[in-house]
Amino acid sequence: MSTTTDPGVRRVHGYCGLCIARCGTIATLENGRFTRLDPDPGHPTGQALCAKGRAAPELVYHKDRLTRPLLRTRPKGEADPGWQPISWDEALDRTARAMRQIADRHGPQAVAFSQCSGSTTAIGDSSPLVRRLMNAFGTPNMVWPLDLCGWGRAFATRFAFGVASVGTGGAGGAMPDIDRSGCLILWGYNPSYSRLTHATATVEALKRGMKLIVVDPRHAGLASKADVWLRVRPGSDGVLALGLANLMIANGWYDRAFVRDWSNGPLLVRADTGQLLGAGELGAARGYVAWDADAGKPAVYDPAIGRYDCDTRGGDTRGLALEGEYAVATPHGTIACRPVFDHYAALCRRYDPQTVEATCWIAPADLERAARLIWHARPVSYYAWSGHEHHDNTTETARAMALLYALTGSFDAPGGNVLLPAIPSRSIGGEELPSAKAMAPPIGLSERPLGVAQTNSVSTQDFYRAVLEGKPYPVRGLVGFGHNMLLAQGDPVRGRAALAALDFHVHADLFMNPTAELADIVLPVASAFERDALKIGFEISAEAQSLAQYRSALVPPPGEARPDTDVIFDLARRLGLGEQFWNGDIDAAWRQQLEPSGLTLEQLRAAPAGVRVPLATRHAKHAETDAAGIPRGFPTPSRRVELWSETLRAGGHAALPAFIEPRNSPLARPDLAQSFPLVLTCAKPTLFCQSQFRALAGLRRRAPHPEAELHPAAAAARGIAAGDWIEVRTPAGAMRARARFNRDLDPRVVVGEHGWWQGCEELGVPGYDPFAPDGANFNATIDPLARDPISGTPNHRSNLCEVRRI
Repeated sequence: MSTTTDPGVRRVHGYCGLCIARCGTIATLENGRFTRLDPDPGHPTGQALCAKGRAAPELVYHKDRLTRPLLRTRPKGEADPGWQPISWDEALDRTARAMRQIADRHGPQAVAFSQCSGSTTAIGDSSPLVRRLMNAFGTPNMVWPLDLCGWGRAFATRFAFGVASVGTGGAGGAMPDIDRSGCLILWGYNPSYSRLTHATATVEALKRGMKLIVVDPRHAGLASKADVWLRVRPGSDGVLALGLANLMIANGWYDRAFVRDWSNGPLLVRADTGQLLGAGELGAARGYVAWDADAGKPAVYDPAIGRYDCDTRGGDTRGLALEGEYAVATPHGTIACRPVFDHYAALCRRYDPQTVEATCWIAPADLERAARLIWHARPVSYYAWSGHEHHDNTTETARAMALLYALTGSFDAPGGNVLLPAIPSRSIGGEELPSAKAMAPPIGLSERPLGVAQTNSVSTQDFYRAVLEGKPYPVRGLVGFGHNMLLAQGDPVRGRAALAALDFHVHADLFMNPTAELADIVLPVASAFERDALKIGFEISAEAQSLAQYRSALVPPPGEARPDTDVIFDLARRLGLGEQFWNGDIDAAWRQQLEPSGLTLEQLRAAPAGVRVPLATRHAKHAETDAAGIPRGFPTPSRRVELWSETLRAGGHAALPAFIEPRNSPLARPDLAQSFPLVLTCAKPTLFCQSQFRALAGLRRRAPHPEAELHPAAAAARGIAAGDWIEVRTPAGAMRARARFNRDLDPRVVVGEHGWWQGCEELGVPGYDPFAPDGANFNATIDPLARDPISGTPNHRSNLCEVRRI
């Protein structure tokens, strides 16, 4: 904190909590009033600040903020909820009593929790404690948009690397070492809108000569600075990844040594069963089999020690075959086999440049330029975001992208995607609590055991089914922290019916919204600028990871609003869980979290700009060996990057990342394409955090209405002029928006925006009924049945549509 010459003005170091970027900031307070938020150039994430961050004072003092707990006094079917202000004691007592009654009748799993995405809200300040309350109470069901935001980049890529090849904040994973990259790929990711720290780092790297490839249907953000812009058809990213890999393999543009030594590419696949050849066929106790071409015989690979027997007996692995057909003699007969890599290369050959052009709408010359650049400009790093995730094929797409990246040999190498060091800390999420170990299986686990339910996360569709149909068991209560699910995810009409059917629903938020309106109790919470928070590491670089920072509240929250951490602790006490919450001492929680770091809470409070802990970055950690000479490898079942996933094969899915055409696309449904000839996708607007902040006049005046982008030729064919109100209709539903022309779009693509419901009284612009057929809710156009078979991700960005002038 620093004080200017004016005694009434203070400038306070901190960081913005509004999204995953956590940009370093300096707040200005004038006579105790928060008036300005600026970037802190001395902070590792403080090079710039977006419009949302700069609008923070307007958010803090907005007249529509919730300021008192509210109790519904009228049935949920009535238009007027009859909100009645109540005290915090009454609100939390009622909530705790309802939760216990439901748990006594149906089990604690019948009370679900929900929270918004940490990527685009401030829930990251308290999400570990929300999880702790779930674990202490004994419910495995967290309804939040992991299936939409984070699954592809942070979890699907683990089937290949065992860790996320793209890091996502608290979920861990590798971050692009942009400062040393020779080539950066931004895939479905516009950091100018999503993470300014990556955008500013990219611009600086371009100045020193780094090459840039942007994969995006829109020519947005850094696409204008790209060496290659790949205008991919929405939902066909998997074909693009396989097509690039095909060119790289065909031209020898891949790190053969890395593939041989650190992937399961050499392992043999049986021609008769389509399974990996087990070492038991050769009499070995465990493991798999490769072919040693130099020795002309099989080599046994033991995943327990991460070595081949040709290596342990004094030879080396340079002779391991990656291509060819081999007859392996066993006591049970000869088995015909081919290496995993040979199967992967054959899969990629199906996606030659002509097939990629027909499927992805990308010219062969652009495909070849990108493949050449990826190899010749190494080291390569990449970052992916929701652009490739919001499809019903996201798992296989993300896996295809991860395997393409493995070909470069850049993973965890300088200039690649690096597993960065972290300040030692302790989890406070309550995973160790006895109640967390004795919970019922989460909703959705039986249908998709390899998907989001692994992490006790529940998709909204599965939640709605549990409420309305009691499958796999009834859910009767919901404790919500800011998740406006009726605007954030598909099928809002069914969602409204589910929320109305609950026995009890409490929702904590900044503003009243369509999801909160269906609650029995609404709790007012503090914004990120009105509560304390602790951040240990800022993810994007080694420098950022070394910083721990305690952010103090700038001003008190309005009225009776409270930080959600206070709400969690107070509710825990009423539920009889106070001991699991440090007997109400929030500082004790933070001290426990900090304990392994050697830092103290007092030390951080005395240094508002943060305290750095020296960290050393080690690269190629998979190659490190222990005292017995056993290599660390990758945290996969084979200890190798898994081109071939036995985990997925055993679960009934493809072992290789075969492309699955989106269910509602022009190639999958040519019958529907007659009536719906365009492809509808969506893009995140720069001014709003998903469904939030459209009531802020400083932001709304720059985007007063929902818009849909389309090519002028597509508009002209339909008699649409720029600015016209149009209906965008899919086979599932419709929305309305104003037409905006974009000559860089493919004429067959329309781009919508989601999150529109809120009005702005100050500007006289209306809100929109999210359930009405003539509303502006993008998610009303989503087919809720089109879902990824592994993760359950719905198809938000690649649906057939038609537009017409209203």
